[in-house]
Amino acid sequence: MKGKFITIEGPDGAGKSTQVKKLSEHLKTIGYKVLTTREPGGTLLGERLREVLLSTEGESPVPEAEALIYAASRAQLVKKVIEPALQEGFIVICDRFVDSSLAYQGWARGLGITEIANINSWFLKDTWPDLTIILDIDPQQAFLRMQSKKDRLESESLEFHKKVREGFLKVQDMYPKRVKIVDASAKPEEVFENLLFEIEKSGIIKTN
Repeated sequence: MKGKFITIEGPDGAGKSTQVKKLSEHLKTIGYKVLTTREPGGTLLGERLREVLLSTEGESPVPEAEALIYAASRAQLVKKVIEPALQEGFIVICDRFVDSSLAYQGWARGLGITEIANINSWFLKDTWPDLTIILDIDPQQAFLRMQSKKDRLESESLEFHKKVREGFLKVQDMYPKRVKIVDASAKPEEVFENLLFEIEKSGIIKTN
């Protein structure tokens, strides 16, 4: 039986990693086989590309190169990890996926959401998420949460992070059936309850 593919998205500082961990633990306790992974990264090659993308040292990639490096990391992850796990019946939960590229490079960097979607469609084919949850948070609140963090994208200006949020909302407008929004400004436990509600409502898996 083919598994299901869930992605957790949102701006930096939205609490994605916390919710991925909570969701994975919950689904395992009710009997699902679960695989969690992340972007960029998730493979040996992907982790090396992650260092290139997020390092604050050396030359920064231009937006076009940035988009293509993310796509390369994603292609490796899809073919090496995600597709095999789905074929084995796992619920795959990914911390960021293609919608981050649509929001960050497509919208905030100005390369075009459709253009970035087309680049990724070439290798994703049918491996688009069954459900995407965007953790939405006011950029100012997220910015405060990130103050101690140092990677290249998290170090971008508040104005850039405002554009990223706009980009995620645009993505939800473009894919309303697949992409759902959960308010991430509440306490983690409340955010998780709302996330479970959206998963249950989608009908892709049972959450209790």
